[in-house]
Amino acid sequence: MNSEPERDDEEIVADPAADQPQEPQAEVDEISALQAKADENWDKYLRTAAEMENVRKRAARDVEKAHKFALERFATDLLAVCDSLEMALATDDDVSVESLKEGSEATLKLLHSVLTRFDVEELDPHGEPFDPAVHEAMTMQPSTEAEAGTVLTVFQKGYALNGRLLRPARVVVASEP
Repeated sequence: MNSEPERDDEEIVADPAADQPQEPQAEVDEISALQAKADENWDKYLRTAAEMENVRKRAARDVEKAHKFALERFATDLLAVCDSLEMALATDDDVSVESLKEGSEATLKLLHSVLTRFDVEELDPHGEPFDPAVHEAMTMQPSTEAEAGTVLTVFQKGYALNGRLLRPARVVVASEP
């Protein structure tokens, strides 16, 4: 006789869940809440990244437009000067020299007013001490009337825009006799 116990034909299968401790429902709820928060933060990140890209593109377009149309007001105001010069050239041949001079002076005055309106400052350094930062010495000339280093003659006036030099004044500087 057989001393082994009788076996049923059914095998005993171990339940893997039975070996592991069961997680309490609170931990499952906490993990779900943390996953939802992580998903929400990821969504916020994606939206913020997209918004930043839109801001960057909008700023680039604005800068491009600013470069493209920066001189629009200035050019529009200069059109009046251009019109004045065209009218002077379209006048009859029997115009007097005095009226041409008056028209030229009026046109120059109009041009100066446009430059002033846009903060373009004229630099006319006649009689001032020579300053290499804003003057360009074309030559030196001995002088008994002016102190050495003083501007005697201005060949070409200089101009500055909002305090920044556009063109130096071209000058003759006095030297010792």
